[in-house]
Amino acid sequence: MQEELIRQLQETKYIVGLTGGIGSGKTTVGNLFAAKGIDTVDADVVAREVVAPNSSGLQAIEQRFGPLILLENGELNRQALRELVFSDTAAKNDLNAILHPLIRLEMLNQLANTQSEYCLLIAPLLYENQLEGFCNASIAVDLSEQQQLSRAMARDGSKESTIQGIMAAQISRSERLKKADYIVDNSQNLDALPEQVNDLHKKLMTKSNLHLK
Repeated sequence: MQEELIRQLQETKYIVGLTGGIGSGKTTVGNLFAAKGIDTVDADVVAREVVAPNSSGLQAIEQRFGPLILLENGELNRQALRELVFSDTAAKNDLNAILHPLIRLEMLNQLANTQSEYCLLIAPLLYENQLEGFCNASIAVDLSEQQQLSRAMARDGSKESTIQGIMAAQISRSERLKKADYIVDNSQNLDALPEQVNDLHKKLMTKSNLHLK
């Protein structure tokens, strides 16, 4: 089912993946594209939607991990779930088996409902989770690993070791750049981003028009 939907999407849509490591500025870049009228689908937002109260995803998680995985208001207790799967590979695999198909299907449904000339799939793990297979092209937001570390720490207030652990679990900077069709340099201040996005927007408009003719 998903394979057929992907095929149909790639024939009728021009989907551009947007990715980057933690602290790279994906959200800022995505917002700049959105300001130009480009529809976006955010994998992180979808991941939260599929475990909303009373959703089939949350019900499946409760069935597997028990009622203590819920907060009093019926929402997912994310901290409790993280602690359960952190050192339990089998539990983590079970969680992924529940969530990944739901997240992928919902992303595909949302992409199918986009209306702009091309659309963005914003995903921090675009390459790690093979989501580039949904896309006609991909963009990597790039900066040095030291900048990633310092910006993510300043944004989240997290410990350096925590951010380093997240970075270690993501694809390396060199691999990300190798896989990307386009690169947005976010190593300078934010004032440098709009011109890059504007130039890239023009290129993608041309590409999408050629693809969809």
